[in-house]
Parts: sequence; structure tokens; C-alpha cells
Amino acid sequence: MSELPGDLLYTNDHEWLRRESDGSVTVGITEHAATALGDLVYVELPELGQDVDAGGEMAVVESVKAASDVYAPVTGSVSAVNDVLADEPERINADPYGDGWIVRLSVDDIDEGELMTPDAYQQLLDDLDD
Repeated sequence: MSELPGDLLYTNDHEWLRRESDGSVTVGITEHAATALGDLVYVELPELGQDVDAGGEMAVVESVKAASDVYAPVTGSVSAVNDVLADEPERINADPYGDGWIVRLSVDDIDEGELMTPDAYQQLLDDLDD
């Protein structure tokens, strides 16, 4: 597994988020999650403008192995979706921290209480391997 990007925050459910310069956050699933799911064949994206609650379901990724919910790491409103994933869900497998982003959320505030730094997330992954 490659090095975790240092500019991201992570969740226990293997989502990541990146703060953007305009105050929004971009959200995707981690390389660990993408690898565990296997080759993705379908992504169900939320609607633009949809409100999401931290910890609530906001998207679904489906692989040949299983379907998995993607949870919102923060409360906000969907301001953009990665439409390319409708035709190319495998982008998440190929580049989970770049072209494989899933949604962008407009947020008022980010409660970092439930979010992990890259080091804390790496520790979670190490503990899973034990």
C-alpha cells in the first residue's frame, strides 16, 4: 500500500476528506477501502444540493465482491459530484486520492472530533493487519 497523503483527514469507515481553498471539502474512499472492495463496477452518486449528515450514507460503491455505503465525514450539502465515475467507476481503484474523488461538499464547519490525521489512520490500518 502506498503512503497516505498528508493533506487529508480520514474516518474509521475509510473515507477521506480534503479541505479546498474555497472552504468546501472533497470526499472519497481510501486506497485501503478500494483495495478491499476489489474492482469497482458501479457508483451511485448523491444528488446536487442534497444535504448530508456526518456519519450518514451519501453514496454507494459496488464491486464484483460487494456493495458498500460511503458515509459523509462531515455535515454539509453536495456541491459537486464526480460524474466521470458513472462511466468509469474503476477510477476509484486507479487513483482513490485524485481522479477517484466522489463528492464535494459545502460545509459550514468541520468537526474534527471523529476525523483522523494520516498518522492516526495509518495506526488504524496497522491494527487491522495485526
